[in-house]
Amino acid sequence: MKIKKVRGYIFCRSFMGERAPQHVQNIVIRDYCKKNQLSYLLSATEYSMKNSYLMLEKVLVELKSKKIDGIVAYSLFQLPENKKIRNKFYKRILKLKKEIHFSVEGLKITSKKDVEKIENIWLIRQSLPSCLKTIN
Repeated sequence: MKIKKVRGYIFCRSFMGERAPQHVQNIVIRDYCKKNQLSYLLSATEYSMKNSYLMLEKVLVELKSKKIDGIVAYSLFQLPENKKIRNKFYKRILKLKKEIHFSVEGLKITSKKDVEKIENIWLIRQSLPSCLKTIN
């Protein structure tokens, strides 16, 4: 069985109110790859500007070249917050017959069914701020 080569994808900015140092993101991704028998290639680090996904686009171009088999992101919440942009991303991944893994959540996308599961998690996460809060 061929070992799949995957490019890491990390952030240097916060995402969905979360923040993790870059070295911690890389440690988590490296551990995920080891446990899932993936050959980890150094991570692409997204630019710090809000709503920038230039490095993600660069990795997608790399996927087209067939040099790598997929992407391993630190978290699924590093995907674009805009649903239309996120859906375009999913379509591109699936069209290329590649995969994206999310190391913190232990999930991956390889099919439309996986996309539905990820989108349900997004809906829950986006609704959390409007949920009732406990009174101290």
